[in-house]
Amino acid sequence: MSPVHSFEPVSDPDARILILGSMPGRRSLERNQYYAHPSNAFWKIMGELVGAHPEMPYQERLAVLRTAGIALWDVLDSCVRETSMDSDIRRESANDFSSFFARHPHITQVFFNGSKAEQCFRKFVLDKQSMPPLKLHRLPSTSPAHAGLRYADKLKAWRAVMSGLTEDPKPAAA
Repeated sequence: MSPVHSFEPVSDPDARILILGSMPGRRSLERNQYYAHPSNAFWKIMGELVGAHPEMPYQERLAVLRTAGIALWDVLDSCVRETSMDSDIRRESANDFSSFFARHPHITQVFFNGSKAEQCFRKFVLDKQSMPPLKLHRLPSTSPAHAGLRYADKLKAWRAVMSGLTEDPKPAAA
């Protein structure tokens, strides 16, 4: 099986937070769009939080995220995976976060879209690449495979992203 590769990050230099998935699923790779599976709750949640509604054209949704100060990417640059399930991910290779954070000095918080993204970040990136101090937050996966949590509960947890956007990016001087 050939490796699959993630997308380029969606970001502006002034982004304040970074949302990380693990690796795009089959539908997303086919459409060349983050979170393209119609049952994935990501765009519905982003619609409620910052106005990036799933009915909007994809490029407009990305523009809304950028305007809101949100960067979007995946932890993995490549992997081998037979299905879209995170449990099928093998032979992982991480993206270059040292360069990413050098180009995005205002990002102080990272939100993981599910446990696999956090696990991969901790295993392949944290303490292996040069990064600024960051606050790390795991959120429930928006994937349709994570059906054990109701949408309302996912949305409630994802509201933490808004706190990340409104928090003062610079700690107060002592």
